[in-house]
Amino acid sequence: FIQTFLIHGGRILPWDRLVEVEATGRLDGGSASKRPWTSMSCKYGFHVQEAKLGHFNLRIYESVISTILYRPVSSRAASAPKGIDPEQSKVFVQSHVPAHAELAWLLNCATPMNWLERMIQYKEKKAKAESGGSDSVGVGLFTYPILMAADILLYQADRVPVGEDQRQHLELARDVVRRFNDQYCKGAQFKKRCKAAGIPSRPAFTEPEAMIVKQGGARIMSLTDGRSKMSKSDPNDGSRINILDEPALIRSKIKKCKTDDVVGLEWDNPERPESTNLLSIYQAVQPGRTREDILEEVGEMSWGTFKPLLADAVVAHLEPMQKRYAEVRADEEYLNGVLRDGADAADAIAGKTLEAARAAMGFTPRG
Repeated sequence: FIQTFLIHGGRILPWDRLVEVEATGRLDGGSASKRPWTSMSCKYGFHVQEAKLGHFNLRIYESVISTILYRPVSSRAASAPKGIDPEQSKVFVQSHVPAHAELAWLLNCATPMNWLERMIQYKEKKAKAESGGSDSVGVGLFTYPILMAADILLYQADRVPVGEDQRQHLELARDVVRRFNDQYCKGAQFKKRCKAAGIPSRPAFTEPEAMIVKQGGARIMSLTDGRSKMSKSDPNDGSRINILDEPALIRSKIKKCKTDDVVGLEWDNPERPESTNLLSIYQAVQPGRTREDILEEVGEMSWGTFKPLLADAVVAHLEPMQKRYAEVRADEEYLNGVLRDGADAADAIAGKTLEAARAAMGFTPRG
């Protein structure tokens, strides 16, 4: 999961965390961010939200929800693959909660355009799309940070752990809160509108604070370029290991991945980024092993000897996850029930925030 954020606390949110995942239909091995979810969900419980609306403009439709579910079983062996337990943590699809789209539109109307023009990720993705032959990018890509702000603000988050690459988007959300509360949530008219709507006359949104999440372990880089991060948005599927890739495909990708002509492997040589990257992958799929231990095993190997060993380790690591995915994905009734229950729970919370925002802006209360 590349883009994730966790939301903690809030005045009306009964769950402690919310996680957003991209609706790409595939999960790559470049992020370790999914690993803390399971331990935190056992301690706190949280929402898991599939960000369908935010990626509709990229023409990506497949669901990945079933890859993150953990279906409770009587025997919970330590070796069993763990995911999100929907009995403890609600799972829902963003587009199943209409408040996300409506609040995003209201916030669009209250946000200056030049704030969005400063967003670095928009500039980068726009340049990448244009370099790929696209004449233009959709408006949805430009306004996506506002949708992300709506995703956060609907649940009255007060602290949001995010990766460094999402800090700017969170700062935008904070700016939007201050502007909205200042323009619409003050004065006698505001109190009058709240009274007519039957809601408290307090600011519509909580201003969230950033908690920058530092990923554990080494960053996993592309199989085709050891200096670029592994990403599921890369158009070249051979650049990454997808969690649902079949063993034969995984072996083929690793066999073809970029290396150099030096015999032997080593960590942290800036002239050999692919060596560091493949060693990092080997370590990542074998939790508990140290760099020294791994180097002692494979340091003198040639690429031809090491690559099959790496492929075997990756395949073995992903096998239980793929098995759990197949089990959950095969039970449509169960999966749909989880998403339906999650959407109902999320809608009940999001609806209250949306009602407060509508009242603050002067919309006629719904009868």
